[in-house]
Amino acid sequence: MIPSQDLIMSKKKGDWAEAEVIKYLRKEGKKILEQEWRVFHLEIDIIYMDGPILVFSEVKYRENDYFGSPQDFVTLKKQKLIIRAANEYIDKYSMDCESRFDVFALCKNSFEHFKDAFRPY
Repeated sequence: MIPSQDLIMSKKKGDWAEAEVIKYLRKEGKKILEQEWRVFHLEIDIIYMDGPILVFSEVKYRENDYFGSPQDFVTLKKQKLIIRAANEYIDKYSMDCESRFDVFALCKNSFEHFKDAFRPY
């Protein structure tokens, strides 16, 4: 099956947004561990260290906020998937440190970083 043009453009915009976040994090001196880390059907956009804290981040990009801000699209269902993936990562690499979940929200002319945006339930 050939992907639709909309799907291709959406992927390119998502890749651009993730690249912008990576640039920001590197400028802030953060250590990037993984980008688009996958296990099973789960994915975490960016995993990095903020000092001693292991951070799992979701990157959301929207052309505009007509239907809501980008961060509004990190639903409870999406949060649960990210948490499951984070648990897999922690188990796989035997990580023994504090962790948190961040969301990066990019819109046409804005960039917001929500630290500790959600917590495991």
